[in-house]
Amino acid sequence: MIGAITAGLFSTGVAVSTTSYESIATVTVGAGNATSIDFTSIAGTYKHLQLRCYLRNTTALSSLYMNFNSDTGANYARHRLSGDGSTASAAAATSSTFMGLGDIPTTASTFYTSVIDILDYSNTSKNKTVRNLYGYDLNGSGEAGIRSNLWASTSAVTSISVTLGSNQFSQYSQIALYGIKG
Repeated sequence: MIGAITAGLFSTGVAVSTTSYESIATVTVGAGNATSIDFTSIAGTYKHLQLRCYLRNTTALSSLYMNFNSDTGANYARHRLSGDGSTASAAAATSSTFMGLGDIPTTASTFYTSVIDILDYSNTSKNKTVRNLYGYDLNGSGEAGIRSNLWASTSAVTSISVTLGSNQFSQYSQIALYGIKG
C-alpha cells in the first residue's frame, strides 16, 4: 500500500485538524507494476475516508477509475471541470459502471496527484458522494481539475478498487487511505 499526503476538508467546508486523520493503509507499487490498487475490509468507524494518490502508468495516457464493493453495475454518475492552462472543459455521465478520477500521463518523471474524499462512506441511509481534486504538470502543459462522483447505493463502503483501464500502475505509484474522524 502507498505513502502519505496531507490535505482535506469536511463537507461543511471547514478545515480539518491534522489530528483528525488516521492512516488506515498505504500501497506502494513495486517493480512488477500493478493492474489495480485495492483496499478491503474497511471498517465503518470514521466519518469520511480520504485517498491520497501519487500515480503514473506504464503505457499511453490512461483514465483512472474507481469502484466500491466490487460494484461494476451502472450505478455511478460523475461530473468534471478541468483545464490545461489555455482551455477549460466540462463533462458529465450517468448510469456509468465506474467513477472517473482523471487521466494519467506516461511521461517517465510525471506523476498524477490527487486527493479524493469519500463522504459519509458508512452511512446506510444515503447514497455516497466523492470529490476529487487532481492534476499533473508536463513542463507547462498538463491538467488540473475537480471531479465529483456519486455511487447510487446506500450500502456502506467496505472496499475500494482503483484501476487504470487496461494499463498498469508503474513502480513507485502510491495510494494512501485515511479515515477522517468526525
